[in-house]
Amino acid sequence: MGARRFAGLVALAAASVLVLAGCSSDPLAEQYRAGSNKGYIAGDGTIAEFPADERGEPIAFEGETIEGDTLDSADLAGEVTVVNFWYAGCAPCRAEAPMLQQVFEEVDGDGAAFVGVNVRDQAATAASFEENYGITYPSIVDANDGAVQYAFAGDVPPAAVPTTLVLDAEGRVAARILGQLKDASILETIVRDVIAEQA
Repeated sequence: MGARRFAGLVALAAASVLVLAGCSSDPLAEQYRAGSNKGYIAGDGTIAEFPADERGEPIAFEGETIEGDTLDSADLAGEVTVVNFWYAGCAPCRAEAPMLQQVFEEVDGDGAAFVGVNVRDQAATAASFEENYGITYPSIVDANDGAVQYAFAGDVPPAAVPTTLVLDAEGRVAARILGQLKDASILETIVRDVIAEQA
């Protein structure tokens, strides 16, 4: 299949499958909603959930946050952790940002933590994005060495940004959303179900 035809099919699929919300004043998000997908190929929002007895090994990761602090997955032990891979110029990342923040606010303090992983930007660009979208959970800047991406290499296809993973309290991948989150309630339900496993 030719590259142009493939790109067209992907754009058509993304336009027909994704239902986007938020970021109404963001030109890139609007462009993405319109289905033009200029130079961008994303996942289709496919959700995979993994029963506890079918999950892989715990994933350890560490990196420097936008604020210059070190974030280590060991610090999150015992919490269900949402890990979102993003970058500022990614239109679906902009479209889903308000939903991620909404879910973070709903589950914060209930046994869940959120971590962003910026895969392309330097700290200043990433910080500007977070300020614009009101993101209050930490993000690791992973553009320089890709160490966090490498840690999740078996679970996050390199071209599928955004991708959101939900890790159980042991640090194992319990769920994966490839592409833009369609609705905040989907992620909140997944997170609360994984939290409930500890009861």
